[in-house]
Amino acid sequence: MTPSSVPPTDSPPPGLPMGAQVVALAAEAEEQVRGGLWQFAPPEAALAMKTADGLAEQVGPAAEQEQLPVIDRLERLREVLAVLAIGTARTHGQLAWFLSRASTVFTPVLHWRALPADPRRSFGTVVPTPEELADAERAVRRLHTTLTRTACGAVGCGERPAADA
Repeated sequence: MTPSSVPPTDSPPPGLPMGAQVVALAAEAEEQVRGGLWQFAPPEAALAMKTADGLAEQVGPAAEQEQLPVIDRLERLREVLAVLAIGTARTHGQLAWFLSRASTVFTPVLHWRALPADPRRSFGTVVPTPEELADAERAVRRLHTTLTRTACGAVGCGERPAADA
């Protein structure tokens, strides 16, 4: 199949859990790279790696994350949105579109709160379930792996550990 004959894929629907949306987004990105529709230039690969590193700084291994208080886990997930926003602001084209879509996947985090609140004064925020927090954190790890794999595949980065654990 030539790059021009690779059929476009649809982005993951927003109704899915975050983890499922990131899996679909990652598959779309990896398909584009394999099909030659997305080729990383060295500066773009460097920004993808920097963004991936920023994600890894915020969300560590599952065993560590689950030991943190909910307020700290939520703070780190909000930082993930900041990392994605900074990456998006510093690029254009497919990497910007990919990071923008990833940001959209994580927008439910903006509706979460960790503290008890009177529903009339909480601006519509909700306390996430432990499953929602874990799903979001797994999604960040998967996104980190995808960015690392696609950027390193384009320019070579040596052996870098995956963060999917």
